Amino acid sequence: MLVLIGVLLVIIGFAVRLNPLIVVTVSGIVTALLGGMNPLQILDAFGSGFASSRSVTIFVVVLPVIGIIEYFGLQEQAKNLISKLAKLTAGRVLLAYLAIRQLTAAVGLTGIGGHAQAVRPLVFPMAEGAAMRRYGHVPEHIKERIKGHSAAADNVGVFFGEDVFVAVGSVVLITTFVDTTYHLQLEPLQVALWAIPTAIAAFLIHGFRLLRLDKQLDKEYAQLTGHAATADAGSAQ
Repeated sequence: MLVLIGVLLVIIGFAVRLNPLIVVTVSGIVTALLGGMNPLQILDAFGSGFASSRSVTIFVVVLPVIGIIEYFGLQEQAKNLISKLAKLTAGRVLLAYLAIRQLTAAVGLTGIGGHAQAVRPLVFPMAEGAAMRRYGHVPEHIKERIKGHSAAADNVGVFFGEDVFVAVGSVVLITTFVDTTYHLQLEPLQVALWAIPTAIAAFLIHGFRLLRLDKQLDKEYAQLTGHAATADAGSAQ
């Protein structure tokens, strides 16, 4: 029962917004110590876990490239491009990215997109540029909201799109678990086919949320404009 203290540490750490890497590492060490592991065993467990999942950290290789292209003005160019397209709004930009992300994930191209590779250097600046063209300025709290919706569009797209592809790791994990635990013969194609309605539902639901973002921003900017007009009238008197 004491090993569950590690879960509590994770919850507390995330609640107070500490560094996620430090929170998870400390929680893992505490859980291991309470479970009776000695320091050498803990170190061996961390090393084995890193070695078995080192492909997850491959995105680090592209970070210097992203940093260089951002330094030379990638975000500014993305904003300028979107600002010239009159009909695009922040919600519509993110809806288009959601569709692209989900379709590419459905055919196994999960590496196309991602927070570090696409959302931060391209998708978020484009959505921000659409908002700037529409409203003239973007306050910090609205910028953070657009940033959150940009990350969410990527998460929803890849999460619900990748299961449609039969050879993705999550489908293999599901079939292996079901076959081993329940002694059934579940085919990957069955999982992929049943993932299609879920993917469509996820796209419709989250797409509605993205389009609703535009209406929310319209309403919020109208209120901000009204407050500014009232303040100007009061100062004039």
